[in-house]
Order: sequence, then structure tokens, then C-alpha cells
Amino acid sequence: MEKRRLRGDLINANKYVKERLPLGFVFPFSCRQTRLDKAELISWSKGFSCSDVEGKDVVQLLQLAINKQEVGELEVVALMNDTVGTMMTCSTREIPCEVALIVDKGTNSCFMADVQHVQTVEETRGRMCVNTEWGCFGDDGALDDILTPYDQHVDEESSNPGVKRFEKLVGSLYLGDVVRHALIALAAEKALFIGSNVTVLGTKGVLTTQQVVEIISSKEGMTKARMTLEALGLRPSERDCCRMQQVCRAVVSRSAALCAAGLAAILSLIRQSRGLERLMINVAVDGWIRGSRGESHPSGMPHTVTRLLAPECLVNLKLSEDGTGRGAAMVTAVALRLADQRREVNQLLAPLRLTRADLERVQALMRQEMDLGLGRETNANASVRMLPTYVRGTPDGTERGEFLALDLGGTNFRVLAVRVAEKGIQIASQIYVIPTNIMQGTGEALFDHIVDCIMDFQMKQDLKGRVLPLGFTFSFPCKQLGLDKAVLLNWTKGFSASDCVGKDVVQLLREAAQRKQVEKALNVVAVVNDTVGTMMSCGYEDPECEIGLIVGTGTNACYMEEMQNVGTVEGEQGRMCINMEWGAFGDNGCLDHLFTEFDQMVDEKTINPGKQRFEKLISGMYLGEIVRHILLALVEKGILFQDKACPTLQNRDIFKTKFLSTIEIDGLALTKVQAILWDLELQANFEECSLVREVCQTVSLRAAQLCAAGLAAVVEKMRENRGLGQLAVTVGVDGTLYKMHPCFSEHLQQTLQDLAPNCAVTFLLSEDGSGKGAALVAAVAVCGAES
Repeated sequence: MEKRRLRGDLINANKYVKERLPLGFVFPFSCRQTRLDKAELISWSKGFSCSDVEGKDVVQLLQLAINKQEVGELEVVALMNDTVGTMMTCSTREIPCEVALIVDKGTNSCFMADVQHVQTVEETRGRMCVNTEWGCFGDDGALDDILTPYDQHVDEESSNPGVKRFEKLVGSLYLGDVVRHALIALAAEKALFIGSNVTVLGTKGVLTTQQVVEIISSKEGMTKARMTLEALGLRPSERDCCRMQQVCRAVVSRSAALCAAGLAAILSLIRQSRGLERLMINVAVDGWIRGSRGESHPSGMPHTVTRLLAPECLVNLKLSEDGTGRGAAMVTAVALRLADQRREVNQLLAPLRLTRADLERVQALMRQEMDLGLGRETNANASVRMLPTYVRGTPDGTERGEFLALDLGGTNFRVLAVRVAEKGIQIASQIYVIPTNIMQGTGEALFDHIVDCIMDFQMKQDLKGRVLPLGFTFSFPCKQLGLDKAVLLNWTKGFSASDCVGKDVVQLLREAAQRKQVEKALNVVAVVNDTVGTMMSCGYEDPECEIGLIVGTGTNACYMEEMQNVGTVEGEQGRMCINMEWGAFGDNGCLDHLFTEFDQMVDEKTINPGKQRFEKLISGMYLGEIVRHILLALVEKGILFQDKACPTLQNRDIFKTKFLSTIEIDGLALTKVQAILWDLELQANFEECSLVREVCQTVSLRAAQLCAAGLAAVVEKMRENRGLGQLAVTVGVDGTLYKMHPCFSEHLQQTLQDLAPNCAVTFLLSEDGSGKGAALVAAVAVCGAES
């Protein structure tokens, strides 16, 4: 598989030759990289000191030199150091390497980090290779406690005293000289070379790391030690050779242990950042750490120390083959593939990425449909129905008393007793199940069951014989003719009780009470939907709450409109809450320009194709399906889940909107995203997990922006109605998407601020809008009637 994928990348690179030949540039010096093809040289090392290069983009300098020399159509598309090249060389699709380690003349490491933890880059998704440049570790004095006098001497002799302190403890360029200074000290103590002139040991470089490695060999080491010392003109004894071997082993072992400690720190960071109890990972290695014949480190310590310091990490070391050559070719080929993939992804997602102009147009269209819905002559042609609710005011805090509330909106039915007092609101409630045979039976049976539940609740709450004002939350489409009169337009949510559609639901409840001979026990004063209940519930907490918003399985909004603008109701004075029913915005085709092919596919499979168009772009019932269709398109293009069967994606509603909420949690490791996808039988690598997250973010962002555009039309209309330069208003909001999605509320509020800068909008989360809200509607109605 790795060969097939690499071959594909290289074929893509060959196609590119017809235009410009892609070039990968291995540049093993410290750089500050801001893009794959942009890197500023921080400082030269390894004997280089070319002028006028430090602080400049070396990719640009190379490209200018290529263009100047006219050596052909070459384009530098990727720059990397040898550590990154090593990691790429050892990686395959099935067995990726996510850490690389080089210990040669110098030393360095790199690892794949979740971008969200890399604060020096602006990107927020996926993973990125971080070049640690750990040779500089300790330049701030952090390693002073472990530096020996021998290390100090080596540092003073170097071309860069005081820098690359870790590298000078680990790299092969320095280990021979560390041994040399240790031998000088032992000779001064007369522990070695007694009677010999050791002046030759004062010469830098007379002992090499290669010699040190040969000396620590258990078989030939003593012979190698003698040969090395005699070549320097010394006359070593058997003890001298033995002690030199011990010194060499100590220096090399320390090098290995320090290297392993650094590696353990990286592995622990990766494990913790990904939220894993155990980490299994491949580490690419290159340099003299491989040993003279390709075996592991000659000291045998890296694995042992790493296991000791990072016991939760299981490491597999993979030896690199030409990391600076093959790795550069792989990075270049992958860069081209990712660039092509990025263009395809951007093209696919472009229709869902809304511009400021797009949102302003939606805002203007919403305002236009609102005006049509409010007009007596134009209401029938408006996609936004703007239904009067006959709720004429919000709570002002003076409401007092005890009330009953009913909440019917699904298979569970609630009855509540609500006490509104000076110290706050107290609620007692009980949930009753509505059996399927009653939901789909006769209307009489349904409302008889509701009355039975009310009577049972009153008995248990010791309310029998008391007649309390009752607010009824009835969350089905209705045409409201008065505060206590609402005609059912059609059933939804699995209900199909006969002989109810077209009738007043409050009257049906009263008739059931008559049949049960308890009609005097019910005093229904208000019927509302959950959006109005949300506004009223929050209005009790905040007098400036004059808007209700639901963003959950569905979506809707309501607000307080000036009566003089409500052409469908008699009267000019005061205000009335308007139930917008904005989920149907666009049903007349005014939003067709926003509907993508994915939205069309979702719409076609719903129970109401062509209806509730705005809701199908925003609400939780549909977002997961939109994501699923986009993922299918990416699979078809060969971008996602390559060479893997993913039949589960063909299943409708398999990708729940709750997955968007989880996948988009800020700081969630890609391993968690991977686990979610694996639970769906989607075998995704981290690159694919990042792409799935991007799709989710795109779909949820559009939903929040569209919701904000609709709300911007509402608040701007309220501001203009009242002739204000600035409007301060609170939105009572409810719904699982708004409450549970980690980014929805933030995106909504930010977009609203951008589109309606003259409106200071506060959002207040509702607590039981469908229950407490109904009681408060009743409370306001009763207090209004008494005053």
C-alpha cells in the first residue's frame, strides 16, 4: 500500500513536470518556518557562515538563484530539514512514523503535533510536524546541573561557545573530545598513563566518536583502545586500556540516556495531548545512533531509558534509509498531492462558505418576508407566516399566584404546578406517557387521556377542588385566533389522532373535561408554542427579553412587534408577540441560490420535500445528514477513506448531529475523532479525521451564520420600529444545538454583531420554556385582566 500511494504521489509530480518541475529542498540548519515553502534562516552552523542569508527566506533565495541561472522550469515546493526527511522516509500509510530522531554529528528530533496545541501557527485543524531543534536545549542554563568540567572544556573549544549545549552532550562531533578531556583529568590525577607524556591529548579532535564506539565493543574493545592510544604515541598499560574503555562507555551511555530522556518527553507530550492511556508509536531514527552496521545504538540504552521514563508508551524504532533524499522526494510528492486535494476540498465546500454579501442578502430577504407575512393582503404569499399569538406583554416581575401548565409536544406529556412568588418560581411536575395507540387513535381518546393525567396530577399535588389558571404549550402547527384559541393545522412527530385537524385544541380539551365531568376544574387562559414559552420564561428573568429563539431539532423565532404593523389582527395600540414560523423561510424559492447539491439530497428524502427550507439548513435534525452527503462526495472523489469500504455512510441518519458537537469540541484530540468514526465503522487516519472535522465545522458554521442573518433582520426591524439609534434587547434561547454544540452560540453571536452593529443583543438560556413559559403566559394574562 505504501508503495502504491507513493507511486501515485510521484505520478502526480511527473504530471506537474509539463508545467514546472517540483523541487524538494533539504536544508539542515535552524529555520523559522511559516509555510512548507517559506523558511527564514535563524543561524548558520556546521561551519557555514555565508553573509546576507540569516533572517531571510532561503526558499526564495534558492528560487531566485534558479531563475537567475536559467537551469530549467524548477519550482521549490517544499523545504525540510533532515529530521523531517527521516520521518517521511520511514512512514507508510498503514504504519506511519510520527516521531523522528537524528543523532549524528549534531542531533535533532521532530514529531507530529495536533495543530491546536501549536500556538505559533494560525491553523486550527489537523496535525503538523514540529521541528524541535532540541540541540539548543539547555542554552538557557537548564542543563547546568549535569554539565561536567569536561563538557565545559569541549564547549569552550567549539566554534559556538554557550550554544547547542544539548547537542554537545549527545552529538558525535563532540563525544570523542569529551572522552579526551576525561582522560586528561585522569592522567593529571595519575590514574592513567603514568610515566607517559599526554600532551597529545590536548589537541582537539585526536579522538573521534567512531573510535569511541569501537572501543566500547565487548569483544574487540580492549584491542581497539590499545591501538588508538599507541597511535597517539602513548604507552598504555592493560589497566589504562580498561579504564579508557570504561570512560568511553560512560560518555556514550550518557549520550544515549539523554537522548532517550528527550524522546520520552516527546512521547509523553503526544500521549497526554491526545488523551491516551497508552501510546503505541513508530519512531524513525538515523545517524550514528544506528550503529556502524545498521544495528541499534551501541550503548543499548535508548529503548531501556525510554521505557523507564515513559512506561505508558510502546515504541518501535524504524531505521531510516536516506532520509535526506528519499524523504525529500516524499515530502515534495505529498505536498503536491495535498495541494491538489486542498483545491478539490475547497471547491466542494465553497458553496457552503458564505460571504458577508451572502449573509446580508439573507438578512434582507428575511426582512422582506417578515413584512409580507405581517400584511393583511400579502400574508398568504409569504414564506414566513408571522402568526399572531395574542400574547400582549412579557413578565414584569409583579406576577404572583399559582398556575397549572401543560406541555404537549411528543410522546411524553407533562403537567406542572407553578407558584410565582416574590422570591422566585417554584415548580412541581410529572411526566406522563402517551401510548402509540392513543397518539394514533381518535381525538376524543387523546384529549380524554390528557384530562385523566391532569386529574391524577392534581390529586397527587393536593390540588383537587382548586381551579387554577392554566397555560397550554401545544407544540404543533396552529393558526391562533386568540390567546386561548388555536386551530390545529396538521399533526407532526408521529401523532395522527383523528378529528382534530382544523379544530380548536383548547375547545377539544374543554370538551374532554366535560365528558369527564370536571369542566369546572379547568380554566385554560392561554395556548402557546415552545418559542413563545421560551421568551416568556426568560422574560421573567430579564425584562428586556422580547425575542424567543429555538435552535434544536427544529428552529423558530418569535418577537414583540408593534400592533400597528400587524395587519392580520385588529388594533393599533401596544405590542403583540409574533410567532414567525421562520423554519419555512425560503419555501417560496427565495433561498434557492443558497441550496447546495447536498441540501437538495437531504430535502428530497424528508417527509416534506420543498418545505421548511430554512430549517433544513440550520436545525439539528438535518446537519448530520448534510455532513454525511459531503463525506460521500469526498469518498467518491477518492479524497476520503481511500481503499477502504465504508458502506455505513450509505445509511441515512447514521451520522448524527451530536457527532458534530463532539467532533468540534475545542482541544479534542484527533484520536477521539478517530474513535467516533471507528464506531461508525469508518477506518480513518488522522489526515482524514482532520478533513471530517473541517466538513463538520463548515456545515455548523453556515447554520449559525444563517440563523444570525435571520435574527439580524428581527432586531433591526425592532430597532427601526422604535426609532432608536441603538437597541438593547435580550434573546431567550433554547434548543439542543444551541446549548450543546461547542461553537454554534459563539458563531451566531459574532455574526449577529457584524450584521446588526447598532443592536446590543444579549442571549439568555431558557430553563423549561415549554413548561414555566406557559405558566407565565397565563400569569401575565391573568394579571392583565385584573388590572
